[in-house]
Amino acid sequence: MGREKETTKVAYTVEQLVAFNPYNPDILPDLENYVNDQVSSQTYSLDANLCLLHLYQFEPEKMSSQIVARILVKALMAMPAPDFSLCLFLIPERVQMEEQFKTLIVLSHYLETGRFRQFWDEAAKSRHIVEAVPGFEQAIQGYAIHVLSLTYQRIPRTVLAEAINIEGLSLDKFIEHQVANSGWVVEKSQRQGSTRCPP
Repeated sequence: MGREKETTKVAYTVEQLVAFNPYNPDILPDLENYVNDQVSSQTYSLDANLCLLHLYQFEPEKMSSQIVARILVKALMAMPAPDFSLCLFLIPERVQMEEQFKTLIVLSHYLETGRFRQFWDEAAKSRHIVEAVPGFEQAIQGYAIHVLSLTYQRIPRTVLAEAINIEGLSLDKFIEHQVANSGWVVEKSQRQGSTRCPP
């Protein structure tokens, strides 16, 4: 009767797994679960997501299109950071040709070029992709506000409404919130109101 060997399992965080052994295919399930955790908790880790995309390059048969799509949506939400392009470089071209990825690439292009109306129209057609990630709309609205504040000192109400895809009473409430919390000033003109953003 031999003495049974005691095994102690040490729990590592995903960040530690990525830092210590980023090319170990055994961490694939942990990284995939972590992507889902990022979606549900509305957090984001570019390093872990890039590590997962690297591992998918070595293990293409294990690639999950759903996980890759979620990574790309989270990367879009990080704009103006170049995360979307960084992730896209690690995704094989044959995968990029799938419809959902072509759509995400088009959405990225619209955002990068400031074509917000086209972006919102395309996103509305692809709700099943973008609505799978909570906070998507708010993140893109934040990016649109960022771009507008770099472009305009005074933003016409119609331009603001188009860029953030909000109209009517919801737009009024959004502007009131920005006035109260971000230092915006509403200016009344003869025809239409405009909003002045702080520099």
